Parts: sequence; structure tokens; C-alpha cells
Amino acid sequence: MSVGLDGSAGTESGAGHGAGSEVRMARPEQGEQIELTIDSLAHGGEGVARYGDGGYVVFVSGAIPGDRVCAVVVKRKRSYAHARAVEIIEPSPERIEPVAHHPGVAWQVLPYERQLQIKAEQVDDALRRIGRLDGFVLEEIVPAVAQWRYRNKLEYSFGEGDDGALVCGFHAPGGCKHVVPIEDCLLASEIGNRAREVALRWARERGLRAWDRRRESVASGVALLRNLVIREGRRTGKLQVRLVTTPGEVDADLLAAALVAELGTDVLSGVLWTCSSALAETTLGGETELVWGEAELPERLRVGAKDGAGWCADGDDEDGLDLRISSEAFFQTNTEMAELLYGVALEYASLEGWERVYDLYCGTGTIALTLARRAGEVWGVELVEQAVADAIAAARRNDITNARFFAGDARLALPELIERAGRPDVVVVDPPRAGLSQKVVRRIIDASPKRVVYVSCNPTTLAPNAAQLVEAGWRLIKVRPVDMFPQTPHIEIVALLERV
Repeated sequence: MSVGLDGSAGTESGAGHGAGSEVRMARPEQGEQIELTIDSLAHGGEGVARYGDGGYVVFVSGAIPGDRVCAVVVKRKRSYAHARAVEIIEPSPERIEPVAHHPGVAWQVLPYERQLQIKAEQVDDALRRIGRLDGFVLEEIVPAVAQWRYRNKLEYSFGEGDDGALVCGFHAPGGCKHVVPIEDCLLASEIGNRAREVALRWARERGLRAWDRRRESVASGVALLRNLVIREGRRTGKLQVRLVTTPGEVDADLLAAALVAELGTDVLSGVLWTCSSALAETTLGGETELVWGEAELPERLRVGAKDGAGWCADGDDEDGLDLRISSEAFFQTNTEMAELLYGVALEYASLEGWERVYDLYCGTGTIALTLARRAGEVWGVELVEQAVADAIAAARRNDITNARFFAGDARLALPELIERAGRPDVVVVDPPRAGLSQKVVRRIIDASPKRVVYVSCNPTTLAPNAAQLVEAGWRLIKVRPVDMFPQTPHIEIVALLERV
């Protein structure tokens, strides 16, 4: 049996066979509790262990290398299973005491330097093993500016505590519907935590209840509480608070008044209320109403740069961008590290001022607008029309006249864009976790840019995309991981490919 860090499992040639007959591999049953020793970490953060003499692979959440655990099997396949650690029998020598008493920070039990090492190793492993790539430079990972209180957006869920009281926190791991109450979210700033506390106190005082899709809505017509979304302008010090409920009645004006009284108008940017009847656990969609203040959160983005001491988040303010972030718009959830991420992308693009740049999956245009001040012209393509409208507005707000944006599927839009604008010198892509489809990669190959800058949040999808480009005549020059999400297994990567 062989196992990859991406969670793939397979049988080595000849393994499991002897004297012409197959040896049956021992496999635990779903729901069974088993003892395991964790050998390594897979992409995604689960521990990797072997079960039985046949080496059946078990991926274990809540465990790190060196742990001896008791784990319950939650899903079983022919060649591997997923389990959840329920007891640490013998802790790993690397394990440290957790400081945050809430889910979502599974790697907080690893020293931070070890987290960085593992992330860099996983990027290297994915490129070499999945992409079968070699000859590139794996540059030193960019460490996080802050290891805690770094998120500019938190989506909390409402639920019921063991005593039936209303709570506001996060869903427990493993798809559990139980909401873990939060006293101090160490991923949020102190002011963001205060906003959550005010909202929860307001809801409790009015006897509001949490939504639970397993039971019917209250017949009285009173809205049920789903989520509380708090966004923070890290550079402006402003907060945006959005309450998400089921359809029904709720006096959101009183919530706004309570927030204003506690936080003040210098901090609070806007209060919004979203009514959603969706069954899915999501804060997107529904009808959103502005209750108080501004509908968009003001923020300023300053692209980071590298100096003699390393990467610095306090970039050149003259190249900064004034942004207005709408309530459902995507924006990198770690502002300081987004500045460094875009700084790496700008460095890899190596712009001299005359180039034509295509930015695919451009979102609200933050990368495109960052590049525009160093390029001849930039063209952004994005499927979501509202994001394109936001990008156009941001260009106008920042007096950037050489950036153009339009809505479309990159696979279909690229040929038309080439006909209209000409072939690109540089293509920048920042796709979702699933990466680029083979058809989109072929469109990029047809566009024949000299340079491709690939911003990825998933090394296991970056690897095959990069391999397809290399096969078509590009060379993977260098790769730099950026730690956007300390205490978690998530990693961002910037890769540079050049046409041979």
C-alpha cells in the first residue's frame, strides 16, 4: 500500500498477493473504535495512520504525527477510511497545549515553525509526486504577520446550548449540527468579539431563537436566527455587522442601536439584515436590507514588499487601493497576508510597464488593479457579474484607467478577448480550490503568454495544472508558499511558469 499526502491511497505493484492468491486486508467497520499511531499529515490536515498487518490507511482528524490515539471510524472505503480522534492515548512529543477553545484551528497543537515546515513540504510533495515536476525553486515560505486574531471576516452560527439557551459560535467538526459557544474567538480582533457579544446579548434579551432546519419554523412569524457575519477593515478600523435570519419579523433597528451604543460610529460602518429561506448552511443569497450606516465596508490594501529583513506587510501606500467591500463580496480573509500574497504575484509578474496582462478569475479586481499600475494594460475576466461591477467601481475610485473588466466564463471568453485585445504577455490566474479545468489550461496555452503567474489555495490542483502547462512548453521556474491561515492546514501558493 502507498499513500500520498493528498489523501490518495493505492496498492503497490504486487502488494497484497502471494503464491497466486490475494491476502485479505483487515479493515475496521464504520463506527468501530480503534487504536492508531499517526505517521504523517495529509493535505487537508488529517493524520495518516496504518491499520492491521496489511497497512490499511486511515485518515484521522484531530491527530498529529507521533500521537497514539483512540479513533472512531466515520467513513470506510475499500482502500482507506476516515476516522475522528476521540482520545489521545499518548501525545506526540511535538504536541503543545491549545490556546483557543473553539473549532477551526486544528493545527494549534503544533508549534508554528513546525506548521510552516509541513506546509512547505506538502507543496513540494504535491508538485513532485502529483505533477511529476522537477527543476523548480521552492522559495522560503512567507510566515504570517500575526499567528492569532488575523481574520477580517467571521461567520458565526446561532444554536442552542445544553441548557437550551441561545448561543453564538461555530459548528462542531465533522458535520455536526451542534454549535460550540464562543467566549473569545482568537481568530477575531477584540473589537470584532465585542460586536458578537453585543449581538448575542441583544438576541437573548428579546427571547429570539436559533434556526434549526431539522424542525419547522415558528408559526408566530418571528424570524429565527441563522448567522452573524462580522467583517473588519483592518486598515480602516471599521466593522460591518450582518444578521442572517429566516423570513419573519425582527427589530433589526434595535440591534443597530445596541451596536452603535457599544462600538460608536467611528468604528461601526454598517449594519445589515439578510432574510434567507435556504436549507443549506450558507450566508449567501436571500434578501439583504441596509439597517444602518453604509452598505459597503471601507478598506485600504497596501501591497507588501520584500526587504533585507524579509516580507513586510506595510507596503508602498502610493500603490495602495481604496476598496469598498459589499456584504457578500469575496475578499481574502487575512488582509495583511493578502498584501504579501499580491506582493509575491507582482514580483513574479516582473512587469516593466508595457505588458498586456490577463487576470482570469479576477473577482473584485484586487490583483488586477495591483498589477495595473505596473503594466501597460490589464484585462480582468470574472464569471460573477456583481464582482465585475465592483472591480469597475474600484478602478474608477482609484483613478486606474488601464484596467478593463468583463463578465464571462474564462474557457469561453479567452478566444474573444484575444481577438479584441490581442495576445497577453502575462496571464495571472487565481482559481477556486478545484483549480483550472483542462479546457481552461488549453485556452491559456492557445493564448501563448510568455509568463503565467498562478495563485493557488490548493497544491494538489496546482500540480496537475502546472504539469499540463509544462507538457505544452512552459517551465515551472519557482514557487513560494504564503501562510495566510496560521493554526490551520490551509496554504496559499504563488507559482511562476515561463514559456520555453
